[in-house]
Amino acid sequence: MVQCDNAACLQDSLNITDKWQSIVSEIKEEYLSTKQPYPWILGFSGGKDSTLLVHAVFEALLDIPPFKRNRPVHIVSNDTLVESPLVIEHLNNTTKLIDEAVQSLGLPILVARTTPAKDKTFWVLLIGKGYPSPNQTMRWCTDRLKVQPTSTYIRNHVSEAGAAIVLLGVRKDESQSRLRSIEKHKNLRGERLAPHETLKGAYIYRPIVELTTCDVWELLLMNDAPWGGNHSALVKLYKDSEGGECPVMLSSEEAPACGSRFGCWTCTVVEKDKSMQGFVDSGLQEYQPLIEFRDWLKMIRNKPEMRQALRRNGKLTFGASGNHVPGPFTIAARRQILNRLLEVQDLFGQPLISDDEIELIHQHWAKELQEEKGIANG
Repeated sequence: MVQCDNAACLQDSLNITDKWQSIVSEIKEEYLSTKQPYPWILGFSGGKDSTLLVHAVFEALLDIPPFKRNRPVHIVSNDTLVESPLVIEHLNNTTKLIDEAVQSLGLPILVARTTPAKDKTFWVLLIGKGYPSPNQTMRWCTDRLKVQPTSTYIRNHVSEAGAAIVLLGVRKDESQSRLRSIEKHKNLRGERLAPHETLKGAYIYRPIVELTTCDVWELLLMNDAPWGGNHSALVKLYKDSEGGECPVMLSSEEAPACGSRFGCWTCTVVEKDKSMQGFVDSGLQEYQPLIEFRDWLKMIRNKPEMRQALRRNGKLTFGASGNHVPGPFTIAARRQILNRLLEVQDLFGQPLISDDEIELIHQHWAKELQEEKGIANG
């Protein structure tokens, strides 16, 4: 996972120092540019690519005299509240170290965290409102848990400053879908920034877009983190998992980039959660109940007895082929899901759902039952 195994990668790595210096110099030049002096918002997932991007920005800022560091930089990570516990632990530890370094070095960086709106968390939507478990054709989780929180943060700062520049650690060789997305949103000729299609006033900047996976790992392994320590914890996270990072997303079209990567432990989009299984296979047996719960959640999705006949709009719906399209989970099914989740939480020994979420879930149930009673009496 973290090694360069072929001759092409090894040959390419001979020029890695020059590549790195070029990237840091470009970031420094762009930061000092007065052409578009807007705040930078750096999407940080805690994975290898965004970690390297933060590393590059740190180096660039440290090479700029303090009196010229006038552009604010926001390092923004997103917590879906159903992240893999190991991943969120790593993210918490890393952002804490970054924040402490920022304070001691006097850098113009704000470390921030976004989360879904209280009424749009995974558990409130699935157990409270009865949304069926996400799948390839109904991936409602990406928009509510990832896109909306990050996009709202960006829009707020666009409103304050007139515009904002979003730095992303995306690369062409991540995957074919990522390459197609990058090619579709190419920068204007002679420009490093590209206007975002859906976020008005936001520009995208991709400083490490040309690096290979081998480049990324070699740079992380050969350089200590500028905020202190090294990247050994990150390397171990990847070695223990068979997945990859789930990157920052700013639009629903980027959803295919997620699913097979470590991120939400509840992900039912993939057939098998290889990353969580990787953690178990590496000796973390306490994660087995989480895997079993996820598998069960995926298995019950299309059971007729678990779903209401009517959609949330009160209509009986049929697909183009005449098949019945069921509605949300029944309240009985939702109770079963919540009870089972609480049992898994007890086994795991760490919070998997908050008391506030449970309260909101019960409120949704009460409202729905009251409405059903009103219809029956009417």
